Amino acid sequence: MIDWLFSATFTVGGEQILWREVIGNAFGLASALGGMRRKVWAWPVGIVGNVLLFTVFLGSLFGDAGRVDMLGQAGRQVMFIAVSVYGWVRWRETRRQDLEVRADGKVPSSGGAGVHPQWARWWERLLLVVALVGGTLLLTPLFRALGSYEPVWADAWIFMGSLLATYGMARGWVEFWLIWVAVDVVGVPLLWSAGYYATSFMYIFYGAFTLVGFFVWWRVNRREQATAGAAT
Repeated sequence: MIDWLFSATFTVGGEQILWREVIGNAFGLASALGGMRRKVWAWPVGIVGNVLLFTVFLGSLFGDAGRVDMLGQAGRQVMFIAVSVYGWVRWRETRRQDLEVRADGKVPSSGGAGVHPQWARWWERLLLVVALVGGTLLLTPLFRALGSYEPVWADAWIFMGSLLATYGMARGWVEFWLIWVAVDVVGVPLLWSAGYYATSFMYIFYGAFTLVGFFVWWRVNRREQATAGAAT
């Protein structure tokens, strides 16, 4: 089974596509859907996809010499796992607090969601922009020295954007969806040129999905703010 998972492919338009690349992205999509619905299970599901995609982007370690290694893409899977553990713990705690028995014995209207969406403060938004641009500039020469795929700045941009978006999701910032849009805009042409067609196609789908997620969280934030205001 393990040997099949690492070697199985199918052909689309004359190109060989790894099944584990498709499966890894499918787990990522399921995680994004769970995140939009504010479900705690989104984090462990995403981690499974990250492990699979790590083996895809650093294929030379697993006997796949047919495509170039994407060091930034492989590194961000490790980063995803680390930040996802933080998000998993944070959302579980929020859900636990929401589902504690209230004095009236009723379940909260949130249904025990893992997070309550909120807008980042202006200085937090500024830090996100500075971190995205500054981190890209700092990581570009490092990724180039390690032999990452050109244009290296795009690989660094995707890495930093993914880090900040995942952290923003853990914190419950509505803006994190827009960071994903910025990642997808750069990621689609980069991954397509490197031959990662399945992931490139999924990035196109993610781009539309993240816009939907942005408006879903925005609506939830408005509803919760209105409910809190009425209670006050």
